[in-house]
Amino acid sequence: MSELWPPLLVFFALCASAALGFFVHGRLPERHRTPDSIELVHLALGLLVTFTAIVLGLLTSSVKTGFENAYQARGLYAGQLAQLDRCLRDYGPETASTRAQLRGYVAAVIASTWPDEPAPQGVAFPDTSHMRQTGEDPTLANLMDDIGLAVRGLEPSDAFHRAQAAACASDYSDAVKSRWVVIEGVHGSISTPFYWVLVFWLAIVFASFGLRAPPNTLNVIVVVMCAVAVSSAVFVIHDLDVPYGGLFGVPSDSMRRALADMMQ
Repeated sequence: MSELWPPLLVFFALCASAALGFFVHGRLPERHRTPDSIELVHLALGLLVTFTAIVLGLLTSSVKTGFENAYQARGLYAGQLAQLDRCLRDYGPETASTRAQLRGYVAAVIASTWPDEPAPQGVAFPDTSHMRQTGEDPTLANLMDDIGLAVRGLEPSDAFHRAQAAACASDYSDAVKSRWVVIEGVHGSISTPFYWVLVFWLAIVFASFGLRAPPNTLNVIVVVMCAVAVSSAVFVIHDLDVPYGGLFGVPSDSMRRALADMMQ
């Protein structure tokens, strides 16, 4: 429910601004309603609407791009973890314990990042109740470091195993790089002050709506519909800006497929 509060606040702020405009409109002296005054309000409102629409469009495009990048980064990370497991599998049975650690790591990532979904079954993993949903977690970081130490500590006995150990070390390095891309990609790109400045601009626009028309039933319905539409757009922007959680969160499918591949 926490993600619904910002758009609800925006909706009530816009409706209140329009109501203020209606209130002032009904008390304006007739000399303030001349054609020249109405034309000036029309021009100013057109400028405000155009400017706000451009900003909303740019914000929507920006957060959509950020969400798509986070989605792709998660898929790439899942694929690299599965590739690391395959490399360890091809190395031989002596990597069984390291592969078990890797499966536990992936399962813990799934359980901590998507706590509202069913936890992975058939694999042991650390308790995730105290873990963060996003960002760097010490338990997961230590587990990943242990996997890296085990990969770098392989003692190949022939040319094949030496080549395989080098490939596994390279796969681990790629996975670590992708891990940091995923961790750093969860931070919102829209600052809170700018977000509320945008709401202030929208409130001015809706107050201008009320200044230009009387508060009859049709006008009130139109204003409320516009407030719902704008609030829903703000909700989409706010929700997409944080890729995990909410209505448009990055799904766990890629990580679950990687874990299923590891458990074969």
